[in-house]
Amino acid sequence: MNLLQGGNRHQIARRRKIDFCLHLLFAAATSVGVIALCALLIDIMIDGISRLQPGLFENFPSRRAERAGMKSAIVGSMYMLCIMLPISFVLGVGAAIWLEEYAGKNRFTRLIQLNISTLAGVPSIVYGILGLTLFVRLLMLQRSLLAGALTMTILVLPIIIVSAQEALRAVPKSRRDASYALGANRWQTVSRAVLPSALPGILTGVILAMSRAIGETAPLIMIGALTYVAFLPKHMLDQFTVMPIQIYNWLSRPQPEFHELAAAGIIVLLAMLLLMNFAAILLRNKFSKIS
Repeated sequence: MNLLQGGNRHQIARRRKIDFCLHLLFAAATSVGVIALCALLIDIMIDGISRLQPGLFENFPSRRAERAGMKSAIVGSMYMLCIMLPISFVLGVGAAIWLEEYAGKNRFTRLIQLNISTLAGVPSIVYGILGLTLFVRLLMLQRSLLAGALTMTILVLPIIIVSAQEALRAVPKSRRDASYALGANRWQTVSRAVLPSALPGILTGVILAMSRAIGETAPLIMIGALTYVAFLPKHMLDQFTVMPIQIYNWLSRPQPEFHELAAAGIIVLLAMLLLMNFAAILLRNKFSKIS
């Protein structure tokens, strides 16, 4: 008995040492990432804070750094989001509802689910090639704002579908059973019992997907979004640019003044991303209380 107790104590002490070492290792890895991120943010702030002036938001791009701004890029990003959001929401949430509430669990739906999960991890440049082939050349939308928005819609659809499915699965089965017991049909159950409970998770997934889309560059470069736009798009078939492309354009120039403008643009883009993520948290908390 004493030998067994001694062996157990030795194993427990050994496990505690391993646990302590792993704890230190993971803490060190996390610290390295946090320190690197903080260093990058501080460097960007130092370079770009002096360029955060009204002219950055009021002026169009220019060959002279003192006159350059990103008005067309900011407006282009907002226009693209306004086109993407309703299309992505309707298609993504609709597909998730069909897969979770209407489609049977068979080989066909499993194949669809596998493809959606796979598409969620496909590099964004692949979506750019798809958008170039489908929207720019086949549908002849040219290098327009609509072509860019549809390309980004395809990019975020798998993310929205997966997040909406997870939100629908999180709704207790008892809510569905209670709705059916009261005589509701399937659509009434989905629209009045399931969706209100799943809405916080769905909205969070949609906003986070939009946050990813607003920071993407490669797909829009593939479809031919302009790097220099000194006008605002007047309609959906007009040419456009977005903030990441404008930042890329400034970084590609040798003058340090344009690098400072790029840093200021990164600050603006980060602020928009943080604002969208904050909005996602607020909406989730608000609808969680309601449901």
